[in-house]
Amino acid sequence: MSEHAMRTVVVTQRFFDEDTVAYLNSHGCEVRLAEMPPGKADGELSEDTLVQMLADAEGWIVGHARVTRQLLGKLPRLRVIARRGVGYERVDTQAVADLGKVAAIAVGGNDACVADHALALMLAVSHRLRESQMQMNAGSWNILTGADLYRKTVGIVGLGRIGRGVVQRLKGFEARLLAVSASPDDEWSRVNGVAHVEIDELLTSSDVVSLHAPLTPETRMLINARALARMKPTAILVNTARGGLVDDAALLDALASGRIAGAGLDVFQSESDPSCMSVTRALIALPNVIATPHSGASTREGLVRTNRIAAQCVVAVLEGRAPPSDCVIADGRHRAEPTPEQLKTPTHV
Repeated sequence: MSEHAMRTVVVTQRFFDEDTVAYLNSHGCEVRLAEMPPGKADGELSEDTLVQMLADAEGWIVGHARVTRQLLGKLPRLRVIARRGVGYERVDTQAVADLGKVAAIAVGGNDACVADHALALMLAVSHRLRESQMQMNAGSWNILTGADLYRKTVGIVGLGRIGRGVVQRLKGFEARLLAVSASPDDEWSRVNGVAHVEIDELLTSSDVVSLHAPLTPETRMLINARALARMKPTAILVNTARGGLVDDAALLDALASGRIAGAGLDVFQSESDPSCMSVTRALIALPNVIATPHSGASTREGLVRTNRIAAQCVVAVLEGRAPPSDCVIADGRHRAEPTPEQLKTPTHV
């Protein structure tokens, strides 16, 4: 493809590998890796900054930036937005469709690493790894008594790709598996030894409750003070899904009071609501909490997989093809196509 026909694809994520850049180049795409301010992610960039970065882009590989109707309206050249991830609550899918664009997610890229991360948090909290190391750093080698994951009851909230991956890993621990799912697959559950129950039974029966549900109006604050009160005092909560699934202030109270034994947290309310940051700081300071900064999907291998899937979605749209159907979250191409004038003249603010 000649140089003048190259299409600009902007990446506003760190850790974008050279092989995926080469893949995009080989499909006629000029890749621009956005220079992010130190310590900042694209979710913290202003709309004006994003417009400047994306003014001449036809493809955008995005992390956690808010993809709003107002932003998209200022980017008439932009044809496809691909999330390097699977959550899309920050994408206005209706606006994407209304404005004739396509939005996609990187389905299948990070399932394995997030499932691994959930197991790591379960084991770390159960075996009190943080507390033990804190004591050793303070000069005490007293042994703290932990708890087995072996043959315990684990409740899985959400049986999508990651939830099912957690089930497969827990089978090696001979765990008793309970699940709550919006669309249960009875045959898959039977084969894999999963019993579907109501949420109250899952909470009261489980030694570990692991969250893998999407954030929707129905699931927001699913784990609130009432739910936490139903859990065993020896139980732990693991959240590698979305911060809004849990009332973090109620969780802080439950952990500090000993109402539940511990928590493994990769996501927090404060990610989308900065007013909750004081609660987050208090949570991660507790000795019975293992916390990570929404890094469950950030393994070397997982990032390469999600980079490639996002890039493949971008290429498919720019070449007039359909991305994999399970990756598409909005497709408005039948509604509108960019005009030649839009493709010729970027819009700046």
